[in-house]
Amino acid sequence: MQKLRKLIAEKSCNICVGLDPFVELFPTELDTKNVGEAIIKFNRAIITAVADIVPVVKPQIAFYEQYGIAGMQAFADACQFSKENGLYVIADAKRGDIGSTAAGYAKAFLTDGGFDCDAVTVNGYLGTDGIKPFLDTGRDIFVLAKTSNPSGGELQSLTLESGEKVYEKMTELIHSWGENAGAVVGATYPSELAGVCEKYPDMMLLIPGYGAQGGTGADIAVARNQSVVNSSRGILYAEKDRAKSLDEFAAAAREAVVKMKADLN
Repeated sequence: MQKLRKLIAEKSCNICVGLDPFVELFPTELDTKNVGEAIIKFNRAIITAVADIVPVVKPQIAFYEQYGIAGMQAFADACQFSKENGLYVIADAKRGDIGSTAAGYAKAFLTDGGFDCDAVTVNGYLGTDGIKPFLDTGRDIFVLAKTSNPSGGELQSLTLESGEKVYEKMTELIHSWGENAGAVVGATYPSELAGVCEKYPDMMLLIPGYGAQGGTGADIAVARNQSVVNSSRGILYAEKDRAKSLDEFAAAAREAVVKMKADLN
């Protein structure tokens, strides 16, 4: 997390660009029949366009896994190329298991022998047993607490016997796991976000839900000094005319980042 905080300070920016390849939205100049190569070309153009502004990228693994080996090669390239450009990389994989299985996931995402990311998103439902193998790598995790989706409250907002909500107990656990553990709290729940920030002002947050999902800069201003704010579609596909070139898509993505930075600041 020290590396992440340093990059945020150096760039005066806490934007996380979500690298979510929707190939049906790519510029038509890319040959999506060769899907792995198309994703690599698209990601590299976006990363190159925004790397001097933003500190963080977050490739969401589902958008790569769906294309099998070619997709996973593109995922690996996204992680590697981003690190080569000085960015902090969060693998959005939402892994969670216990014992040797969790250790395998940790090795896959948080070691030099795997995808070599700085952090991975984790489901903390299995408790400390499912968290420790990730933290043992010395790298970072972001644990789901209050997610941005509408139905998240079906479980996360239930009240425990202690009077706490489930997400409040989860954030308490995340904080107890140390400085390498951060929480995922959605921009779409500003009052809950404010409560987490008030109670844990030293805990780093990953905030989804900005832009396409409805979250605004005003909603998350309270978290300015302890968060990275993710935007995916609003940046990658700011240019909606598929007849435009890849260079024009990249330029539009850069412009979207500049506007988002102004909004957040």
